This record gives sequence, structure tokens and C-alpha cells, in this order.
Amino acid sequence: MDALLSGLFSSEEQGRYIVDYMAYFMVLMAAYTFVSLLFENVPYGRYSSSKYGFPVDAKLAWFVQELPAFFVPVCLLLWTSCTQTSALPNQILIAMYMCHYFQRSLIYPFLIRGGKPTPFISFILAFIFCIYNGYMQIKYLSHHAEYPASWLTHPCFIIGFVLWLVGWLVNLHSDHILRNLRKPGETGYKIPIGGMFEYVSGANFLGEITEWTGFALAGHSAPSTAFAIFTTVVLASRAVAHHKWYLAKFEDYPRNRKALIPFVF
Repeated sequence: MDALLSGLFSSEEQGRYIVDYMAYFMVLMAAYTFVSLLFENVPYGRYSSSKYGFPVDAKLAWFVQELPAFFVPVCLLLWTSCTQTSALPNQILIAMYMCHYFQRSLIYPFLIRGGKPTPFISFILAFIFCIYNGYMQIKYLSHHAEYPASWLTHPCFIIGFVLWLVGWLVNLHSDHILRNLRKPGETGYKIPIGGMFEYVSGANFLGEITEWTGFALAGHSAPSTAFAIFTTVVLASRAVAHHKWYLAKFEDYPRNRKALIPFVF
């Protein structure tokens, strides 16, 4: 196969070919995941089950599974020939991605209070996904993406960047609200109040979906679009499941809240 590819494409073209097909495969996995989640919730947190393997401590699971999403790109940027990284649009898009995963892998896990253990299978699948996606996003942006200098003033980039920033802030604020529902030593569940939780049960999920949708719009590529699609499938399912769970558990849960989209859904 390598010999055949070498005969048909240059090494640069081969790399682009591989990254594109990684994105197409992620879209296929999003479709498979969508169908799977119609029948069963993602097995983590309140939906954990022993049938998905032995439990892994929540802080350890989050730290280890998210770490490749940050360090695989760091290694890629430091130890390879980054042909496109000097372009400003590429630098900003890489910074958007890295900003999220710096917080998610090196800060967020250590702020968790009383999180339930993660089943091993859920943990290992998240770990593999973070390696896969981290490589795909940064390989594309550092080696293959070519944006004109005018791309920074293009409506797609401007709107995408604003959406990413708003989504990132909503995600951070929503996580802060969830963390502070529990006092030290508490492990039970409470109704989240404040911020976007006044409108939807999955405010943290809404923030992250908005964030990666903006990233996809600003990046205008197969890898960023595939990531946004996969994220939306998984997190929308979690938001719906959480909404149903809250309604069933708390009699006084606000009935005007929606699952994911304010006033709509």
C-alpha cells in the first residue's frame, strides 16, 4: 500500500490524503455512535455500569484520557517539520484548539469534586479518541491547511471565532457552577442554577458544542467539521439524558428548561 501511495502521490499529498480519510472515518463513527446512543446512554458518571469494566477514579480518568489531546499536538508541533504553522490563521486555529485542551487536561481534572468513577471501557475509548483527534486536528493545521492572509477577515472566520469564544466561556462557567453545587465531602446531585442552566439542562454541553461548531466554521475543513459533528452527537445525547434524569429525580425541577437549545429543545 505504501509503495502504491508513493507512486500516486507525493509525501505531502499522502499526508493530506490520510488526514482527510481520518476525518471521513470520524463522521462514520459519529453516525454509528448516534444510532448506538438511541438505545443506551454513554456509560459514565451517573450512568456508569460494571458491565463496561472496572471503575477508574474520576480525577485520574479525566487527566489521563484528556492528556493526549494536548500532548500529542505539542509533540507534533515540536518534533516535526511544521510547514504551515507560521501562517497567522493556522496559528490562531491551533491556539483555539490548544486553549481548550490545556484547560481540559491540566486544570479541569484537579477541580473535580466527588465525581463518580469512570468505567474502564469508557475511559479507554476516550483516551483513544483524544489521541486520534489531537493528531488529526494539529497535523492538518500544521502541515496541510493553507489559508490566504485575508481569511482572518472572512465572515466564516470572524463568526466562527466569536462562536468558539462564547462557547468556551459558557463551558467554563457551566463547569464552575456544577463544581460548586457540592460542598467539600458531598457526593449527591443537586439542581444546577445560574448562567445558561437557567435555560437548558446541558449548559456545559451547549457551550462545548458551540465552541467546536465555531472552530469548524473558522477552520473550514474536513477535520474540524468531523470533530464538530462527533462532539454534537455525543454531547447532545448526554444533554437529553441529563434532562430526562433531572425531571425524573427532582419534583421541583424547572419545567421551563429545555435539554440543550434554549426555548426550543
